[in-house]
Amino acid sequence: MPTAYCEKPARPYVLAATILGSSMAFIDGTVVNVALPALQSAFHATAVDVQWVIESYALFLAALLLVGGSLGDHFGRRRTYSAGVAFFALASVGCGIAPNITYLIAARAVQGIGGAMLVPGSLAIISASFPKEDRGQAIGVWSGFTAITAAIGPVMGGWLIEHISWRAVFFLNVPIAIAVLTLTYRYVPESRDNKAASELDWLGAILATAGFGALVYALIESSSRGFLNTMVVSALIVGVIASALFFLVEERKKNPMLPLVLFRSMDFSGANLLTFLLYAALSGMLYFLPQNLIQVQRYSATAAGAALLPFILIMFLMSRWAGGLVARYGGRLPLMIGPMIAAVGFALFIRPDVDANYWTMFFPAVVVLGFGMAVSVAPLTTTVMNAVDESRAGIASGVNNAVSRTAGLFSVAVFGIIMLQIFAHRFEESLRKIPLPPGAIGFLSAQRFNLGGVTIPADLDPALRAAVRQAVDKSFVCGFRELMILSAGLALLSAVAAAFMIRGASPSSKQSSSS
Repeated sequence: MPTAYCEKPARPYVLAATILGSSMAFIDGTVVNVALPALQSAFHATAVDVQWVIESYALFLAALLLVGGSLGDHFGRRRTYSAGVAFFALASVGCGIAPNITYLIAARAVQGIGGAMLVPGSLAIISASFPKEDRGQAIGVWSGFTAITAAIGPVMGGWLIEHISWRAVFFLNVPIAIAVLTLTYRYVPESRDNKAASELDWLGAILATAGFGALVYALIESSSRGFLNTMVVSALIVGVIASALFFLVEERKKNPMLPLVLFRSMDFSGANLLTFLLYAALSGMLYFLPQNLIQVQRYSATAAGAALLPFILIMFLMSRWAGGLVARYGGRLPLMIGPMIAAVGFALFIRPDVDANYWTMFFPAVVVLGFGMAVSVAPLTTTVMNAVDESRAGIASGVNNAVSRTAGLFSVAVFGIIMLQIFAHRFEESLRKIPLPPGAIGFLSAQRFNLGGVTIPADLDPALRAAVRQAVDKSFVCGFRELMILSAGLALLSAVAAAFMIRGASPSSKQSSSS
């Protein structure tokens, strides 16, 4: 089936369909973080439970992202994209009506499957619908508007949580999905890749999901069960074996989901290692910062959602300028400087204590981190694309996207272990200094896995309640500071990876060397 570019009058509607559809997945990746304290309170859930609300979505999205792109190439991009949007919307309804935390976690997993079908499809549809001379501008518009929706999403989500319910955050996807499906049906032409492999790599997808899932399960559950627990040890063994088999299968398969041959390029390997380290640092911060703001700093959900607006706006405003850095200086320099600036931003998050002022404590960290990520993201994408042949640009982008999502998947699990251990140790230490009744000590100690969501007994003396609340807040801040030190270290390691692995030189240096 030859490529049929859409008629010029229809192109704005194609852009609208792809922007709105992909925005659903992007918004859900951030707005749910703001909803976690409300979920924890509504379901009386532990910190481990709410971790799974994030991880179940991230797991299936990361593991099936490349398969989702292949499905579009095989069965039609419009068809696959529409199915992904519908699947995502139905799963969102399931999240909105969830009667308990287990049901919600399962519905979030289904959302991840839908996201894996629609996320790669949005850019693929733009590439197939716009001629080459208009494609760059169309992708630029897509990038700009998805950034705006990503900025508005947490604020709107916070307002819905505060004034209506956390359930409204998920129901919001339904009218968006209806609009996307209507636009897609009326204006988006069907397209597929006639050269695509005849067989999808389902074995690779199953092994990736099993390997990632088992490892993440072991990491998260080890927080409460311990690493010597039979279930945790069994999951670790299954995860290691499945992951090893995944790489073995991908190495030998004719048309693999993950072409390992791409990693023979030092630039490609270096850029993806940098991606993993930098996005692991960012994902850990994005997961715990809303909890800090809402549960410790007493921000409203709306204010917590708005706290990162400067970060997103800086990235949006600087993206075009940053995109030209590779042409002027090559890939290595911006990919060293950007993560180093980001490391300073993460380090600044160490400063805020309990009852910290946003403008003097959190705002400087958000702004510096925004500058660091803005300098990093566009050159990183350009370096990934330049590292492979043009014919493999799509799969290279997909791999890099999957790496960033996998980084977030493991980051939340590992950061969760560290936070729970530090919080529990500091909290129990603080409780021993408060003259509490024996029953209250046992009750509070058993809740150490709730982090900032610890419930304080109502029958305690007001002074004792205030002391316990202070102990909870201080313990959380102590853990958060340690995590920000770790994030800063990961950002610096990503700069080191750029220095030693990325060889992308500036055009001027290439010209001088050729002459």
